[in-house]
Amino acid sequence: MYKARSIGFAALTAGMLMLAACSSAPEAAPGTTSTPEQTQTSAPATTAAVSSPSASPAPAATAAPSPEATEPPPVAEDPGPPEEGTPPTALEAATTVMRALKSGNMETLAAWVHRDRGVRFSPYAYVQTERDIVLSQDELTGAMKDPLKRNWGESAGSGESMELTFADYYKQYVYDEDFAGKAEVTVNQSQGQGTTVNNINEVYPKETHDYVDYYIKGIDPSAEGMDWRSLRLVFEKNGQDHILVGIIHDQWTP
Repeated sequence: MYKARSIGFAALTAGMLMLAACSSAPEAAPGTTSTPEQTQTSAPATTAAVSSPSASPAPAATAAPSPEATEPPPVAEDPGPPEEGTPPTALEAATTVMRALKSGNMETLAAWVHRDRGVRFSPYAYVQTERDIVLSQDELTGAMKDPLKRNWGESAGSGESMELTFADYYKQYVYDEDFAGKAEVTVNQSQGQGTTVNNINEVYPKETHDYVDYYIKGIDPSAEGMDWRSLRLVFEKNGQDHILVGIIHDQWTP
């Protein structure tokens, strides 16, 4: 009897130990184990959130300013030809005349000249009303081929008489530099100043005249600006119209 009781007690003990072992193991909560499909679909979603372009600032926010914004504006812009039927401004008239001078188109130049007063040519800033040569529209039209030598005044420095044909005078005292392409342009303001007195406002009063100044600071750097040039186109105001009455050349003089 004792043996049977011992065997029963041992069996009971073994059962209790097995029950304790089973109850101590953690039970998995239902639905917490990720399937392969869940693992594959959730990973890309995390990566997309990190690498999304919207997470970084737009490049336009740090765009560099345009280079043109820092460039200084020109003294006066080329206005182009005046509109048909509209009286030209002084700058518009001067632009057309300067193009004619550059190309040597005397017919176009003559069309801007005053019918009665003609156009006066002054080799230097001081306008000599009694001596400077005045050419009419007709004389100007054929001037480039005219063999006649005229006395245009005295050369600054040497004092010698300038006995020149119009073509030679034109090369030395009208369009002797690229005024149409290289000059700084101002209206009713002279830029170059030499030793010669500038009496433009005395001869051509502001009330009745406008002038446009084409100024080149210098040609040869070694001259340090002593070889500057100016060409001033003077217009008489006729109502809102502008008529060419003077072409004044200017430069440094000793």
